[in-house]
Order: sequence, then structure tokens, then C-alpha cells
Amino acid sequence: MDIKTLANRGVLGLHPYQPGKPVEELERELGITDIVKLASNENPLGLSPKAKQAIGDAVSDLTRYPDANGFYLKQKLAERWSVTPEQVTLGNGSNEVLEILFRTFVSPDSEVIFDKHAFIVYALLTQSIGATAVAIPSKEWGHDLDAMLAAITDKTRLVCIANPNNPTGTFLQPEAIEAFLAKVPESVMVVLDEAYFEYVDAEQRADTHLWLSRFPNLIVSRTFSKAYGLAGLRVGYALTSVEMADLLNRVREPFNCNSLALAAATAVLDDEVYLAEGIALNKAEMARFEAYFDERKLPYIPSVGNFITVEVGEAGAIYEALLRQGVIVRPIAGYGMPNHLRVSIGTAEENTRFMAAMDVVLAER
Repeated sequence: MDIKTLANRGVLGLHPYQPGKPVEELERELGITDIVKLASNENPLGLSPKAKQAIGDAVSDLTRYPDANGFYLKQKLAERWSVTPEQVTLGNGSNEVLEILFRTFVSPDSEVIFDKHAFIVYALLTQSIGATAVAIPSKEWGHDLDAMLAAITDKTRLVCIANPNNPTGTFLQPEAIEAFLAKVPESVMVVLDEAYFEYVDAEQRADTHLWLSRFPNLIVSRTFSKAYGLAGLRVGYALTSVEMADLLNRVREPFNCNSLALAAATAVLDDEVYLAEGIALNKAEMARFEAYFDERKLPYIPSVGNFITVEVGEAGAIYEALLRQGVIVRPIAGYGMPNHLRVSIGTAEENTRFMAAMDVVLAER
């Protein structure tokens, strides 16, 4: 018997999510040891001192299960974002938050709307459930909210909006999203995926969590993997109405956030110095990347995240050539962008290394 005949219909056409190439993998393949990884939008500053201390303190208690409810982290998030702890759902990264949301509200006869060039996990989750994906063509590489609104039918169960968007880095102004939410039927859930929320200038950001009382169908999703530097521990969260959080927590796996992740996330929320340093570094180095691409006449998409996407022509070949130079970036053909590479913003030294490697590769074309 072919085991594939027993799998759920949506699973058969899936391809596993392709993360950025690990440093260890490139070491094994090419024997290179001096490697710069600018592929996964990680925080280049390393671990927050407060998070590191909290992890050390928590190590001695690892024989016991973590707090399944994440009491202290929920309390701190509730205080930070002016919600109640009952409005917080914790996840093993915001990726799991999305999966919980899909499992709660999306069925095979549902439709899910998202941008054509948005986070690929939306499409993967939709297909795994066997639901219908409605991918909306982008508008200047970003979300076309009018087209997304027009695409809503009585089968639409979920609309996904990444802001800032990954992998393009585009940003929707708060007033545009607020106006969109006001027109969406209450029967349609809207997830506002704010994984890169902290990198948006304070004057541009909206307190989207304060919209929850007006829009009970809204889910605000955030993560500790980017600006807070905890990608290796995997912890994210959703802010919703109490009623929606109750449903999400019925689906959420028990003990889905481990003890070290809970301790580190709770501590890093108090490390304002670390957060400010990371944001300042990102802003300064983003300007360097823009100047570099301008000088090389390489078109790029202005970004509000901690990465920048650049058009290089034969992106696959450029990616492979950079690997041979010991520099890992991210090809994004899987996002429908075969001519682009996404480059994470690293330290000044890492970015200089990328620019030098890129100059070598461009000279060889």
C-alpha cells in the first residue's frame, strides 16, 4: 500500500518550509569556517544580558514541566499592552500562534486571503488544512487592502496581513488598516502579523492592540524571535478578545512554551537598553545597505523590517556565488520573487563582509 493514499488531501502537495541555510550546513558542504549568515532576520547583537541571566537561573529546574499557562509572561505582556492576561495566547514562536489560529477557525471548505508575496506559512497552513488560498496580487510589493476586501466571500474565514511584510519589508499605515478592519464582516477573522513591530518608528506605529475592543475578529500576533533576540527559544504571542483567546487556548498544545523560553521572554521585556541598541543598529545599517544598492544601481524595496530585499537578476546564481564567499542570504523564489534576494541586517562588520562579497560576485558576472 502507498502510505501517501492515507494522508490528508492538503498534505500531499506541500513542500516543507525552507529556512535560511544553517551555518553548520555550509561548513559541511564547502568546508568554509568563516561564515556570515544574513538569511533569517535574526538579531545580530546576540542574547540580551537579562535574558541570559534568566536562562541561567531557570536551568536548575528543567526536570519539571514549564508553567503551562505562562503566568508571569502573560502578566508582563498584559501590563505592557494594556490588555488582560486572559487576552494573551502564547505560542512556540508566532508561527505556532498562526497554526493555532488556522486550526481553530479554518476548515477545508473555507477560504483564506493573503498577499501574493506575504509570509509563505499562510499558504502552507491553508494547503495543509485543505482550504482554498486566495492570493491577492501585490500593490507596489505590498498589500492591496482594497483588493483583499473585494475578495471576501461568504466562504472567507481568515485574512492575513503582515505589517511590516516579510519578505518585502513594506508597511501599511495604521489608518489604512483601521479603515479596512471597519469594513470586514465580523464573521471573518483578521490576523495582523506584527513580527517586525519593534522596528517600525514609534511615530508610525499604531497601538493596534487597543483596537481589540472595537474589532472582536482581530488577532494581533507578535514574536520574541526578532528584535528581542530569542529566535532559538521560540516564543511568540497573540493578543485577542477574551472570547477568542479562550478558543485558541483550547487548541493550543499543553506546555508549548518551554521553561527557558518563558524565563527569557519575561526578562527581556525589561531590557530596554538591549532593544534600543538593536533598533538603532538596524536603522543605521539599513541606511548603509540602501546607499550601497543605490551606488551599484541594484533596485531594492524600501524596508521597515530588519532586512532588505534587492533585485539582482539571476538570484539563484548570485545566491550560490555568495555562498562560495562564505555569505548566506535568502533566495525567495518560493515567494514568487525569483529575481530577488532578501538580506538580513547584521552587525556593521557582517554587512561590510556581505558588500565586499557582493562586489566580487558582481564583478564576475
